[in-house]
Amino acid sequence: MAGVDYPGTYQELLSWFPDNQACIDYLASLRWPQGFSCPACGGSECWRTRAGLWMCRSCNRKTSVTAGTIFDRTRTPLSTWFAAIWFVTTQRNGVSARNLQQILGFASYETAWAWLHKIRRAMVRPDRDRLSGIVEVDEAFLGGVNHDVFGGYGDKVPVSIAVERLSGNTLGRIRLQMLERAGYNDIVEFVERCVEPGSLLRTDGHGAYLRLPALGYDHRIVALTGRNPASAATELPGVHRIASLLKRWLLGTYHLGYSPAHLPYYLDEFTFRFNRRKSRRPGMLFYRLLQQAIATDPHPLHELTTHEPDKTDFT
Repeated sequence: MAGVDYPGTYQELLSWFPDNQACIDYLASLRWPQGFSCPACGGSECWRTRAGLWMCRSCNRKTSVTAGTIFDRTRTPLSTWFAAIWFVTTQRNGVSARNLQQILGFASYETAWAWLHKIRRAMVRPDRDRLSGIVEVDEAFLGGVNHDVFGGYGDKVPVSIAVERLSGNTLGRIRLQMLERAGYNDIVEFVERCVEPGSLLRTDGHGAYLRLPALGYDHRIVALTGRNPASAATELPGVHRIASLLKRWLLGTYHLGYSPAHLPYYLDEFTFRFNRRKSRRPGMLFYRLLQQAIATDPHPLHELTTHEPDKTDFT
C-alpha cells in the first residue's frame, strides 16, 4: 500500500529515507520479512553490532543487509541508490546513463553506466512464471544495416518474442531473448524456458516450431515464413506490435547506442516495463525492483562489460 509499504511520491521518498540507516532498516525488512535468517547456518536469533551488522547467535557470522546484493560494498549512500531506482522505475521510458549522471550529479559517466547495468540485472526474476494460454511466438531482428538479405539476417541481431493473447485482443505478459543465431535448437529452448506446456502456440511456418507438439504444446501455424510479411503481421499482431515498440524504445531512449553484448539486459528492462505497464502506482515498481535488487548477486564492473564504457555510448 502506497504510503505504508512504500513511498507514493518522490517527496515521500525523501522523507522516508533521509539517511543511510533508514535505507538499511528498509532493506532489512525486505530481505528478511519474516525476521533475520543467517545466510551461513539459517539461524534466526541475532544481535546488532556497533557497526550496524547482524551477528548470528548460533555461528557468530556477521552479516550486512547489503552483502551479496547489487549494493554490496558500495561507498555511495544508499539514499542515492534509492533515488536512482526511483527515477529508473518512474520514468515511463527509462533513463540513459547520461541522464542519470546529470540527475544525480555523478562526477563520472562510467559510474552512472555501471549503476544502470546493475539495476537491469535485478529486473527479471530467474524463477518467474512461464507464459500460458494463447501465446504468439516469432523472431525479430534488431540493428544492423543489411535490410534485404535473402535467406538470412546479415548483421542484425535475432531476438525471440513470446506474448500472451488475452480476451478482446489485448496483450498479456511478454518474454524476450537474444539468440546467438535463429537456429532450431535456440528457438525451441526459448519456448520451453518461457511458455508453459499445454499452451496454444501461434507461430509462422519456421521448421523449429514443428517440434513443439512432441514437447506438449498445442501448435497452430497461422502464417507462412517469408511468403507475405503483411500476412504475418496480421496473423501474429502481438509479436509484431512488441517488436515495433521495442525498436521505438531503443531508438527513443538509447538512440540505438547499445552493443549486442549488453542487449539481453536492455531486453530485460523492456520486459520489466511492459509487463508492469498498467501499474498506476510508481512507488509499487520501486518497491518490486528493490525486492529483486536484494536477491540479485553483485556485479563488479569487469563482469558488467567486456569493454570500458565511453562517452559515445549512450547506454
